Amino acid sequence: MAELSEHGMRGLTVENVAERSGVHKTTVYRRWGSVEGLIADALEMAQEEPWPIPDTGTIKEDLRGVARLVQSGFDDPELGPVSSAFVAAAMQSPEAARALRDFFEARHEQSAQVVRRAVDRGELPVTVDVREVIRVAVAPIYYRLFVAHEPVTERDADRAADAALAAARAGVL
Repeated sequence: MAELSEHGMRGLTVENVAERSGVHKTTVYRRWGSVEGLIADALEMAQEEPWPIPDTGTIKEDLRGVARLVQSGFDDPELGPVSSAFVAAAMQSPEAARALRDFFEARHEQSAQVVRRAVDRGELPVTVDVREVIRVAVAPIYYRLFVAHEPVTERDADRAADAALAAARAGVL
């Protein structure tokens, strides 16, 4: 993770990971096979980590909280470069893409709790696709960061969450 953070996907090498870890590079190759294997394994480990899912009592603030978690994660000086490197790696490697997809599935499932609670409270219809609400709430953040290469503010995150909520309430999701 430190190598990925410091050097990005292009600068990540098995040799540097081995040196930093104090092992011979053949040990790293035997366990992970390649840089892509290292990235995939790091993503698999990250998906196991709990995420601080908001529970404010309202779907509006909970969805905003989820979107802000994504936005602030990329804004974080230590986590941001690693998260960005994961996305970049997924664009270059099928193995990393699979691992990132699995990571997102796990995060969306964890985050979907906020939508399920809203359904239980009667704030959203029972027919709503709980994972799709989360995807729609965070997708604009990824678009701005990785397609448009724009900074993302907390206000942008709130707006994305509010748009997802409006779509969910309208029955679109």
